[in-house]
Amino acid sequence: MSSVAEAAARSWGRIYFNALAIPFWGVHVLAIVGIAITGFSWWGAALALALYWPRMFFVTGAYHRYFSHRSYKTSRWFQFVLALGATLTAQKGPLWWAAHHRMHHKLSDQPGDLHSVVQQGFWWSHMGWILSNDLEDTDYSRIKDFAKYPELRWLNKYWMLPAIAAGVITFLIGGFFALVWGFAVSQVLCWHGTFTINSLSHLWGGRRYTTTDDSRNNPVLAFVTMGEGWHNNHHHYQVSARQGFFWWELDCTYYVLRALAAVGLVWDLHGVPDHIRDSTTEAEVDAAASALPDVA
Repeated sequence: MSSVAEAAARSWGRIYFNALAIPFWGVHVLAIVGIAITGFSWWGAALALALYWPRMFFVTGAYHRYFSHRSYKTSRWFQFVLALGATLTAQKGPLWWAAHHRMHHKLSDQPGDLHSVVQQGFWWSHMGWILSNDLEDTDYSRIKDFAKYPELRWLNKYWMLPAIAAGVITFLIGGFFALVWGFAVSQVLCWHGTFTINSLSHLWGGRRYTTTDDSRNNPVLAFVTMGEGWHNNHHHYQVSARQGFFWWELDCTYYVLRALAAVGLVWDLHGVPDHIRDSTTEAEVDAAASALPDVA
């Protein structure tokens, strides 16, 4: 049995209720109890959504498309801004996140995949993998390209500090109401919105391309995650900064990246060549994979 399978086979309590999971569940409790105390509020819901979308962008545009797949380039200082913004989402450090995600693509839906719904079931793929203390370490050998930056290694180690600071600042600006809606509710939504790509995007949706995994395209999840729901597209051609391959496929993360490129903050956004976009066969998928940079 692989180390991932062994971790997934641990008792429910050890996976979901260890010491490392206390902040995760604490924010959930704050959101639920806070709503019960303050009552439902349309202003609160608006605040939660207003802070949800920037959080989601840093997950998709920074953790995923930049640190995991290097789908565009940027300066060292803006690279740190991206990393800092990503840690505000409380999904651990950028090097940890990207190293784990690269392993997912290397073994997608095969034994050893760190969060496969096919291999380990829904709840493990959705959130068990990120809560389990068995997968807490960062494999720096899989993230050598970014691990050479000391500021990123520092942020990877102390990733919880920016998330805590976000909660404190939210409270200082808007009191308990803002802490509940702007921090806790928004954060819970961002967690589970992100996690749907590991779980639901390998269960629910259509498959345009023949890939070696069970990745799927889903417009609902694409809306929720600013474009990540075009997951079958992404597994077909992972290096692209654009996951909505066609104009009708909503990909808000890509639109933000285009805006950042227009003002010179990022550049060399990797597109989708026509022959990749229009290919569907196994042989063509292999050709697309051969074009990817070596990130192992």
